[in-house]
Amino acid sequence: MLSTLLAAFWIMVPAYVPNPVAALCGGGTPIDFHKNYADGRRIFGDGKTYRGLMCGVLAGIAAGALQIWLAGAYGWTFLPQHTAASIIILAFGALLGDMGKSFIKRRLGKDRGESWPIADQYDLVAGAFILMLVFDPAWLFATITLPILIVILILTPLLHRAVNIIGFLCGVKKEPW
Repeated sequence: MLSTLLAAFWIMVPAYVPNPVAALCGGGTPIDFHKNYADGRRIFGDGKTYRGLMCGVLAGIAAGALQIWLAGAYGWTFLPQHTAASIIILAFGALLGDMGKSFIKRRLGKDRGESWPIADQYDLVAGAFILMLVFDPAWLFATITLPILIVILILTPLLHRAVNIIGFLCGVKKEPW
């Protein structure tokens, strides 16, 4: 069980890192340029910025590159092996999932920062896995076994909550969810 937990966390690091880094480094020009969708609501909102997207994706890629280096330097063959493609796809997919969730939240009339249980916790997983399914399905199916998927689905909301509480306490987030 411990090896499955470690493997699940190891796999998801490039997807877990981008969201908190995007929140920490965000600000500046919104991705939607303050534009509204056909329904009159913002496309994504002020919380999705180019600076946050770039910093988040780069941080996820850097974390994944560090994992690749560590695994090679220390012979950690017992851990799932990342590739350059897997870390880029996981990092970018995590933030695309978050943006997709924000788009849907705006359509539902939910405000920025308003809690949306389940969607708030799994948007990064859905985005990362959907993008992986499109661009590197062989890696996805070879790496994400059913036990690992189950652990990811349990671990993700726990980590999400913990990171959000820390961000709230540090003043980075306005809400602890």
